[in-house]
Amino acid sequence: MEYKVITKDGRAKRAEMKTAHGVIQTPVFMNVGTVGAIKGAVSTDDLKEIRTQVELSNTYHLHVRTGDKLIRQFGGLHKFMHWDRPILTDSGGFQVFSLSGLRKIKEEGVYFNSHIDGRKIFMGPEESMQIQSNLGSTIAMAFDECPPALSARDYVENSVARTTRWLHRCKAEMDRLNSLPDTVNREQLLFGIDQGGIFPDIRIAHAEEISKLNLDGYAIGGLAVGETHEEMYHILDETVPALPEDKPTYLMGVGTPANILEAVDRGVDFFDCVYPSRNGRHSHVYTKYGKLNLLNAKYELDPRPIEEGCQCPACRSYSRAYIRHLFKAKEMLGMRLCVLHNLYFYNKMMEEIREAIENHRYADYKAMRLENMARGQE
Repeated sequence: MEYKVITKDGRAKRAEMKTAHGVIQTPVFMNVGTVGAIKGAVSTDDLKEIRTQVELSNTYHLHVRTGDKLIRQFGGLHKFMHWDRPILTDSGGFQVFSLSGLRKIKEEGVYFNSHIDGRKIFMGPEESMQIQSNLGSTIAMAFDECPPALSARDYVENSVARTTRWLHRCKAEMDRLNSLPDTVNREQLLFGIDQGGIFPDIRIAHAEEISKLNLDGYAIGGLAVGETHEEMYHILDETVPALPEDKPTYLMGVGTPANILEAVDRGVDFFDCVYPSRNGRHSHVYTKYGKLNLLNAKYELDPRPIEEGCQCPACRSYSRAYIRHLFKAKEMLGMRLCVLHNLYFYNKMMEEIREAIENHRYADYKAMRLENMARGQE
């Protein structure tokens, strides 16, 4: 891997990252395809058309349904889903948080009851690395615990200490797997994850500790899970400077366009979130003036595209009125068009962010975008 900062504008970074599956231009929004597909009937050819750089899939979900060993038989996830660009796999650590009623955390790892059929599953650092190695993703995430944002300090301290011990085990196992001759992707990269809830001193200490491992990249996890936006931005202000500037920084599970604009300004360059596809499947679409709900009656006779000037597949050919009709008629095409539009909107915004940083006008660009969103639809 080679990660190179091309230029900076304040703390905002414009960089590029060379990987085994191509170059990633950052800041970048990774399009979320949890089980190897974007929900909303979006193909990998569609992803290329809407300028997707990185697809993100989930270790736990692919392990419990279909199975990583089967995917390995196809040569890994890239070949299985017909995608030749970078893939990042989340480690399953977020499921430690989201499946709180179905799991038990111990030092060796986490015991789950599958959310699909209830069968018992164990996943620890080594198992997570083995599953991700079978998938052959470009970037593997370390296995961690994501504590609830408002957890008590003593719980967070114990959780972070365990996450640090797990990270050492992840690195050792990843090094072992990458040394094997039959590994799907022997150049698989490993990102560590900073945790610490909303306690800046725990966050900073953890960032400094995991930075000693000289990993391929560093993520900030455990945000956008219950804290306010102001608390999130404060944690980023405190934590990002404690992580290596010469390595990619990834804010996990974030977020809204405004969240991304603010986080880029604080030095973050990787993002992912389910919002664009989830909202699209429910007729909510993004524009530079904020979100629209196309099921609103006022769009029944609206001949305009979702956003004037947008070059996504939906806006090039279809009106708001027609897409609204598709939703009312419960036709899947409506959902598909809105997901394509939303992902294109995010990908295009990231292109504009990169251009603004290159031209040293990011502050003006951010202010303009936030002002337009606050003003609302014309």
